[in-house]
Amino acid sequence: MDTIASLFSFITTPVSWVIVQFHSVYGALFGPDTGWAWGLSIVSLVILIRICLIPLFVKQIKATRAMQTLQPEMKKIQERYKNDKQRQSEEMMKLYKETGTNPLSSCLPILAQSPFFFALYHVLNSIASNDTIGVINNRLLESAQKAHIFGAPLAAKFTDSSSKVEALGSSITDVRVVTAIMIVLMSASQFFTQRQLMTKNVDTTVKTPFMQQQKMLMYVFPIMFAVFGINFPVGVLVYWLTTNVWTMGQQMYVIRNNPTPGSKAQAEYLERLHKHVTHRDKVSRRRDRVIVKAIVAKGRDRNEYERKFINGLSKAGLAAQADGTVIKSDAAAAAQAEDGTPATTGTPKRQQPKRQTKAQRQSGTVGGAKAAGEQEPKTSLTKSDEPEDAKPAAAAKKGGAKPAGGTRSKAQSGQRKGPQRPKSPSKK
Repeated sequence: MDTIASLFSFITTPVSWVIVQFHSVYGALFGPDTGWAWGLSIVSLVILIRICLIPLFVKQIKATRAMQTLQPEMKKIQERYKNDKQRQSEEMMKLYKETGTNPLSSCLPILAQSPFFFALYHVLNSIASNDTIGVINNRLLESAQKAHIFGAPLAAKFTDSSSKVEALGSSITDVRVVTAIMIVLMSASQFFTQRQLMTKNVDTTVKTPFMQQQKMLMYVFPIMFAVFGINFPVGVLVYWLTTNVWTMGQQMYVIRNNPTPGSKAQAEYLERLHKHVTHRDKVSRRRDRVIVKAIVAKGRDRNEYERKFINGLSKAGLAAQADGTVIKSDAAAAAQAEDGTPATTGTPKRQQPKRQTKAQRQSGTVGGAKAAGEQEPKTSLTKSDEPEDAKPAAAAKKGGAKPAGGTRSKAQSGQRKGPQRPKSPSKK
């Protein structure tokens, strides 16, 4: 580890200078030789470094999202060229180039802060060895050796011997108890950070090898921290525990406010957004408008949670617009359904007028004339229009008598029913 740390010796001077500047501030408050002054100086160094790494963290989030989106395509390439590893690698690189993604982007924050980590390790190791380094002179070196955090010196390790720990003014029991607690907290924070990423911010609709790798890292990283942590000085454990807690809080903020589409975190976010929008009838925050705009632009490609959100707005009489805003809408054409087409919002449909009969059209009546009190003209035949041979039949029917001769009033075979045209006189 000393060989690796010495490779980053070029940055030990800036790191030691930053620690000394923070120490001068906290030393005035808590005393220059206290563990609070030196411990808070290390914590402030971590916060300063992580603030500077926020742009890289944003790139890491985008790279992780892009890699999750590419997982189905990567799986197809692996299955297509499973017997040709070289062609598989070429197709993977081609896919990365076409989509503009970089698998190493997700490791940028860790890679960027590793020089500071090893530089701090080198500084604390020199303090334990009673060697000056960077801007830490003999006076500051003596002050740092006197600093204890809960009874453990900053430069002490879990594996140090009793004589070395006693030379730093402490006992082996205090050092091992404090370092063991810090190692457990450091591993637990790393496990919880990875677990909330896997359980809340992963698209559950896509099952890929990438998810299996992330699950494996969820258990591998805490074990690695526990194994290597016994060789870290107490000051380095303070540094690493602080950066893990920072990462956990930063990730919780991102998952809550900018979740991965299709994840459990997105369902919770859209549920909160729906309550907020329906209560105020508008989208007040800019980041919420960006997400609503992206959901509207998807159209038919929306996932289950996004369709539920749009339908919920429609039921509340609201409609999401293309610019991410929300407006009130009682018309069916203004609201959008889950498939991107206009949806009904409870407005009654326009009633079509009833179709009139032929007799009504000929008599000039209109629908609803009876309701208006108008008398519908008669269309039945008058006495003069009634045929002569129909009168006896009508009279017989009215009196309940049967036709004369006991025979039925039935048209003869070969004749048409109804009044017959008189035959023309024979030309005999």
